[in-house]
Amino acid sequence: MTTFYLLVAFIMLYRSYGLQLNRGLSRISSTSRLRGGETEAGESWDDYFERTHTAARYQIIAAPEMEKLAQDIVELYPNRFMLHKTTWDKFPDGTDCIQIGGFTPKNRISGENVLFLASFHDNGATLSQFSVMITLLSSFITSLTVCLPYYPVGTMERVVIEGQVATANTYAQLFSNLPSCGKPTRLMTYDLHTLQNRFYLHDNAVASLQTAIPVLVKHLEDTNSNVDCIAFPDDGAAKRFSSMFNGLGFDIVTCGKTRGEGDKRVVTIQDGDCVGKNVVIIDDLVQTGGTLFECGLALKAAGAREVSAYVTHGVFPNESWRRFMRNGDRGCFEKFFLTDSIPTVTDQMPRDDVFEILPLNAKIVEDLDAILH
Repeated sequence: MTTFYLLVAFIMLYRSYGLQLNRGLSRISSTSRLRGGETEAGESWDDYFERTHTAARYQIIAAPEMEKLAQDIVELYPNRFMLHKTTWDKFPDGTDCIQIGGFTPKNRISGENVLFLASFHDNGATLSQFSVMITLLSSFITSLTVCLPYYPVGTMERVVIEGQVATANTYAQLFSNLPSCGKPTRLMTYDLHTLQNRFYLHDNAVASLQTAIPVLVKHLEDTNSNVDCIAFPDDGAAKRFSSMFNGLGFDIVTCGKTRGEGDKRVVTIQDGDCVGKNVVIIDDLVQTGGTLFECGLALKAAGAREVSAYVTHGVFPNESWRRFMRNGDRGCFEKFFLTDSIPTVTDQMPRDDVFEILPLNAKIVEDLDAILH
């Protein structure tokens, strides 16, 4: 019996001592974490992420049309980005003869994060760039981010006649079946026309949808612009972009098409007041610009002082941008803002007319880093 009581007493003493020891170790461990920089007393989560965030370095490979953008990024952040120029030649039979930069005389690509700046301005260039992506992903890189500012098949995501090809699905299949480097390829694109395109991607590719609207907002602030009203050409654009102007002091106007005389569809103001205002019309892209032009005329007819336009992507097939020059038949805008997302178009535009090209370089780096927070 005495042995039994001694055993009970020993167990109680051990448990008491062990509990105190565990508490002590917990305090020591907690102090170690504080000193190690994982958390700090009274520190907010925002401060924690800001303090512990480390910006990654990238090796840049660029399509020929995107090399200037790549050089601009390197000039902004020379300690984080290195551009390796690629030779995009053809054999006499017309097939690709490509030498990706950064592999010789020393391999600067393997084991690195790679940023590929893409331009899918025609089908031949697109196929060549997919060949480069496949080679990069097969070269033991750590990660691949493809920045394709303008996704050209974003408007062809559905079919209405049997036998039509939904090229948005075709491109998504190509991206989704790229080799894996151990993690999915990140596809960054700006102001995708139909947001549901992201769901076509699967397996080895993930969409990273961004917007360039903050580039315009910053430009207006930096230039002390007199713009005091934002207009949208239709309800869809208003629903998508209007929240990005909340709290910035802009009046909001929404336009839309209604059936007029003879069943003709005309653009009218659906909501808001533009009288005496300096207006910028906002949309994601422009093709020939008919609706944008009609919207500008409607705003002027309603009493707007000045009307300008902004689109992220100036597609302008067949140089239709010429119609919006000051001497063109659609020259109704004070200024026409657009980004350099399609350099094959913007490089041809005059800089002494209505067009103002807003660079994406800083925004791309900001969005590239956002995923690391």
